[in-house]
Amino acid sequence: MIAMSQIRTLIVDDHAIVREGLRTLLDEEPTIRVVGEAHNGRDGVQTAQALKPQVVLMDLVMPEMDGIAATLQIKQTVADCQVLVLTSFAEDQKVRDAIQAGAIGYLLKDVLKPELVRAIHAAAAGQPTLHPEAQRQLIRQVATPTEPSLLHTLTGRETDVLRLIAKGLSNREIATTLHITEGTVKGYVSTILAKLEVNDRTQAALYAVKHKLL
Repeated sequence: MIAMSQIRTLIVDDHAIVREGLRTLLDEEPTIRVVGEAHNGRDGVQTAQALKPQVVLMDLVMPEMDGIAATLQIKQTVADCQVLVLTSFAEDQKVRDAIQAGAIGYLLKDVLKPELVRAIHAAAAGQPTLHPEAQRQLIRQVATPTEPSLLHTLTGRETDVLRLIAKGLSNREIATTLHITEGTVKGYVSTILAKLEVNDRTQAALYAVKHKLL
């Protein structure tokens, strides 16, 4: 019989051996229940929406949809779900993007089992856990002056497109929503990325969230 106090946990990682290892590790914990696995970010979003886990262990570098974009969508669509990043990277950009996307914690894959278990419990309770290197990255960011918003450089239609990007819509879905062609949407997206000085859609979506466009 499953204990009521068990934390429903979803593992999202593109490496099967990592998922298997995490599941084996966590299955030994009586207070944690692994309810599912996903092999990329897009699958992770869909699985989280279906299973409603309390905590998602999220890798960052995955095919089809990365962990940042997946975190953003999960936080927008799955109520009371916390995302705990578990990755091999502690780069400044990745730490900042993960936290801005809504991740409650950021751990590296060299974490010991007791630390991981504590972090899952903390996440379920709404409490953050950060690897020391991730903490250093965030402290540096806080010490750096915030750049002014570039949203004022966008036209009204570009702002509409950005808002829909931030909601996780594809170019085709945006085209249908705004009653324009998919090619026109692609043009808008390219212009938006250039104006906001970001590299991709995920960065644009995070920019919109950071500057409270939604």
